[in-house]
Amino acid sequence: MKENKTFYITTPIYYPSAAPHIGHCYTTVACDSIARFKRIQGYDVMFLTGTDEHGMKIEQKAKEAGVTPKEYVDPIVANFKRLWETMNISYDRYIRTTDDYHVKSVQKIFKTLYDKGHIYKGEYTGKYCTPCESFWTESQLDENGCCPDCHRPVTDAHEEAYFLKVSDFADKIEEFLTKTDYLSPKSRVNEMINNFIKPGLEDLCVSRTSFTWGVPVEFDPKHVVYVWVDALSNYISALGYENDKYDDFAKYWPADMHMTAKEIVRFHSIIWPIMLMMLDLPLPKHLYGHGWINFNGQKMSKSIGNVIDPFVLAERYGSDSVRYQILRDMPYGSDSNFSNEIMIGRINTDLANGFGNLLSRTVAMVDKYFGGTLPENREEGDFDSDLKEMAQGLAHSVEKLMDEAKLSLALTEIMNVVSRANKYIDETTPWILAKDPAKSARLATVLYNLLDTLRICSALLAPFMPAIMPKALEQIGAKESDTEYDKLSVFGVLPADVTVKKGDALFPRIDVNAEIDYLNSIIGTKQEENSDSKQEKPAAKVEDEDLDKAGLISIDQFAQVKLRTAQVLACEKVAKSNKLLKFQLDDGRGGRQIVSGIAKWYKPEDLIGKKIIFVANLTPAKLCGELSEGMILSCDCGDSVKILTVDPEVPNGSAVK
Repeated sequence: MKENKTFYITTPIYYPSAAPHIGHCYTTVACDSIARFKRIQGYDVMFLTGTDEHGMKIEQKAKEAGVTPKEYVDPIVANFKRLWETMNISYDRYIRTTDDYHVKSVQKIFKTLYDKGHIYKGEYTGKYCTPCESFWTESQLDENGCCPDCHRPVTDAHEEAYFLKVSDFADKIEEFLTKTDYLSPKSRVNEMINNFIKPGLEDLCVSRTSFTWGVPVEFDPKHVVYVWVDALSNYISALGYENDKYDDFAKYWPADMHMTAKEIVRFHSIIWPIMLMMLDLPLPKHLYGHGWINFNGQKMSKSIGNVIDPFVLAERYGSDSVRYQILRDMPYGSDSNFSNEIMIGRINTDLANGFGNLLSRTVAMVDKYFGGTLPENREEGDFDSDLKEMAQGLAHSVEKLMDEAKLSLALTEIMNVVSRANKYIDETTPWILAKDPAKSARLATVLYNLLDTLRICSALLAPFMPAIMPKALEQIGAKESDTEYDKLSVFGVLPADVTVKKGDALFPRIDVNAEIDYLNSIIGTKQEENSDSKQEKPAAKVEDEDLDKAGLISIDQFAQVKLRTAQVLACEKVAKSNKLLKFQLDDGRGGRQIVSGIAKWYKPEDLIGKKIIFVANLTPAKLCGELSEGMILSCDCGDSVKILTVDPEVPNGSAVK
């Protein structure tokens, strides 16, 4: 046990501009699992999360809703907290950037940076992305002149502003990123250096005068502090830095691990360490920038629908199953895909057929063959040592992977031992041993080995699945003292005469087809219950003969439609329709599915391999139960319809202008 050791872990503070979806959950669930693991190791853990509530976007949305910004964010923050309760998040402290003590800290931090000569007044002229609250130069915009992070239009900004002299620290931050293991995975280091530092690190605009919803600059109140300086400061203000709310900065700082999604790694890996260097404060030890949870190749968005609403998923499958799936399927450093089929498949394979099957079979056999209590007589045999060796070494492997934020691999290691234990049952055939009274000691040994393996696996799964694993440990007769961390590397901790307690199946197998039908049947209902915002109404349909009445559009309006190229990888008829074809496209961004009503004019096999043009930013919709993520462009040719195709040499995903 690592007594008297501290561990400080943080999520980013979430921007309360939408109802939370399953994509919000990964960072918080991952941090919660690491925090719980550190607690069982004996660490004094501080786990921080919260909400980032300032900025132009919030001010605009509040104005549209006819309320104050604080009135606008309060119910959204309450919904986030309800989600964290639903997902069993064990945070130790929750910070809101509207908290008085945080505002006080930010003002003092800004003043200190100014007094030390790191902030100066000037004028900002450039591009600004309101949704991301990010400043960009022309060279940093994407190929469409949009924000490189969210790919939405940016606006021209020109106003008096204060600037942070980050350019003075370009060499220091490059050395920090390249010569330490602060940022991982290493691919993120290369992105930051090649995309932001090598081209020339520009001073950062750190105040705004074009809106008022923010922390006022104390010595120049017409300015408000840029939201990212405000937000990043939460990691130290929450510990009492420059305020009298808390007094544990010296205890927990520097942070052991910041965790965030890849799109905001720039702020956490460049701006935040530079701010700390300017303040002469210790730098955090580690930052992990994870990937996105994608839905059919697209970054997850609330517009997809309620099938990815975490409240619905937790209610239907239990929060532990949701937690397990999103952690298990996120590869280290890469994006993961989500669908209802993927979630149900993971529950069935790993949890129902794997762990759940091992638990129920083992407890049932102890109950059937020994009345629930094992005898103390033992007889070792074949296959025992291999299982014991794997089980005893598991905690060490999991600990190393958790320290590196490789949660998916940690779960893989645990499930490998579960699979080995299930195989051990087949190898030792306890049902055959039970037929011979002379082999009672051997049978008891086999079942004991299974129970003690379950003890180790259940205890190591508990940080990931905190609601269910205590029930598993109860069924195998394990006491709390049996799961102390040091005992997870020891085999044979359970009493020789352990008594099991047969219970309900913890992970019942799910009928995939019936479950998908059910989820499709409730589209829209739960989303409305849990969302803070109303869905936009679809635009009225414009018939061909009304086109002349529709009026002309501007180039800016046309630019809102994102057209891209793609190649048809697969095409088939939709079962419930004689008009629809379902396309699987290589769009250069992970793939997508589109449903089109052209079955009358094309055979599916004739379309495979063609390069087409599609609308990439159309709101996804369900057509005859099939998800359609865009629209393929076609034109009327007399009584026929023809798809618009492009030169085969055009790369997939190219923007059409």
